[in-house]
Amino acid sequence: MHETPDPAVVAGRIAERRRQLGLSEETLANRAAMAPRYLRVLLEAGPGFDPAGFLRIAAALGSTRAELLSGRADAPPGQGGPGPRPRLLDLTEQECWQLVGSHGIGRIALPGEPAPVVMPVNYVVDQGCFVYRTGEHSATAPEEGAAVSFQVDHLDEYLGRGWSVLALGPARYVADPHELKRLAGLPGAAPWAGGERPRWVRVHPEKVTGRRLVTG
Repeated sequence: MHETPDPAVVAGRIAERRRQLGLSEETLANRAAMAPRYLRVLLEAGPGFDPAGFLRIAAALGSTRAELLSGRADAPPGQGGPGPRPRLLDLTEQECWQLVGSHGIGRIALPGEPAPVVMPVNYVVDQGCFVYRTGEHSATAPEEGAAVSFQVDHLDEYLGRGWSVLALGPARYVADPHELKRLAGLPGAAPWAGGERPRWVRVHPEKVTGRRLVTG
């Protein structure tokens, strides 16, 4: 059984999208082939009042009816707002390693010009290090021995809770053929981005810190 969308929430999404595109309410109404007064009535009444009208509104906004009713499925995290009475707690290094697990998706921050570059990579944890695959001339390929940072985090949108782990240390390439073969067989070793990524980078953490966001 489908829930009936809250008209106020849907109207808020439409207003936000309209502002992003720099459209006035009158311009949106004209593009959707309706009078501005009828647009206001429709937004107040909700999608069930005139489904065809909402389709025209979605088309005028370069969106879809589903996105206006339910929100984007691929929206960035953090749009749900904070939970009640949020607090940040420091994590021990042991807790940090427990949270990042044996493999997952993280972000590598590399030195660069004119500013550091941060890229997502899938990692494996091996011998107290974060290890990931990269190409010869990829944006995620650091200079040998470069000082880098590696971050892994998780956010629960519904509860407004989460955690973040940050590791700092030098990045070095793995050269031993037996080590390369062993790493390739670990769970999570296959690169999500695909393509030729023959080189393995091992981030040797000199410092591991983390924080947990709790609520209530």
